[in-house]
Amino acid sequence: MEKSNPLVSICMPAYNAGKYIGEAVRSILEQTYTNWELIIINDGSTDDTAVVLNRFTDPRISIHQQKNSGQCAAANKAFNLSKGRLIKFMDADDMITPGYIAEQVKRVGNSEDAVASAAWGRFYNDDIGTFKLNEEFIKEDCKPIDWLVSSMDGKQAMMQCALWLIPRAVLEKSGLWDERLSLVNDFEFITRVLLQANEIRFAQNAVLYYRSGIGNSLSALTSRRGIESAFTSIYEGTAYMLLYENSPRVRTAVADCLQNFVYAYYPHYPDIMNKAQQRINELGGSKARFPAGGYTKLLNQIIGWKLTQKFKALFGR
Repeated sequence: MEKSNPLVSICMPAYNAGKYIGEAVRSILEQTYTNWELIIINDGSTDDTAVVLNRFTDPRISIHQQKNSGQCAAANKAFNLSKGRLIKFMDADDMITPGYIAEQVKRVGNSEDAVASAAWGRFYNDDIGTFKLNEEFIKEDCKPIDWLVSSMDGKQAMMQCALWLIPRAVLEKSGLWDERLSLVNDFEFITRVLLQANEIRFAQNAVLYYRSGIGNSLSALTSRRGIESAFTSIYEGTAYMLLYENSPRVRTAVADCLQNFVYAYYPHYPDIMNKAQQRINELGGSKARFPAGGYTKLLNQIIGWKLTQKFKALFGR
C-alpha cells in the first residue's frame, strides 16, 4: 500500500499569511491524491493567520505555533514533525492544480533518489486571471547538474520550493534548510537537495501558480541582512555545483548566476557586489545580459546598466 500510495508530507511555514493561506490550503484540500498530511508552522504571526487556519477541520491538517524564528526554521520544524516518504515544502501563498501531487507521486514512483519537478507560471496582484504559464521551464527528465546548468542559461533559475516532490531519503542525505538565510534561501537548499538526487523527473500536468507582486514579501527585501543572505545562498549553492562538476559549462552557468545577482541588487552594499564580481572574474567572466524592458531598456542603451540601476534605486522604480 505504501509503495503504490505513499504518504506525502506537505510542510508549510506561515508568517503573517492570513490574506493568502486560505487559498493555499484549499488548493491542497482539492487534490485528487488524498494520502497526504499538511503540517503548518505558524511562525509567530501577528495578523489573522491563526484565525484563518482555525476554520480548517480536516484531520490531515495539523497546525503548530512557534515564536517567530524565520521561514527556514519553520520549514525544518515541519519536516521534523512529518511522517511521509515523500516531502513537499510549500509557501503559504502558493497554489497548485488539483492533480499536482498525484502527477508528481506517479513520476517519483518507487524511487528513493528521483525528485519530481513541475510546470509553473506567475499571476499578479492576487488575480489568478492574470496567470500565464512560463514556457521556459525544463520539460525533460534529466540529471540534476544538467537541470541546474540549463535553468541558468540566459535566465534566473526557478528554485521555488513547491515545484519539487522529494523523497525523504534524499533529504536525509542533503540536510535541511540553512537557518542563517532569509532572502533567496531556496537557492542554496534546492541546489544542495537536487545534487543528492540521481534524476529529476518532470510532471507535465502538475502546475504551480506562483504569486508575484507581494510588496512586503521576503523577496522584496533590500536590507543588508537580506542581500547578504541572497549572496550567501547563491555563492554556496553555486559552489556545490562546482564541487560536483568543475567544467567550462558549469563555470559559465555559475558566473552568469552571480552576474544576475549583481544586476538585481546593484548599487546596494558595494562590498557585497565586489565579492560577487571577484568570484565572476575568477570563473572567467560572464556574458549574461542586463535584464531590461520598457524605460530601463532605453536607459541601459543610453547610460549603461550601472547608471540605470542607480536611477532605479534613487527614484524607487
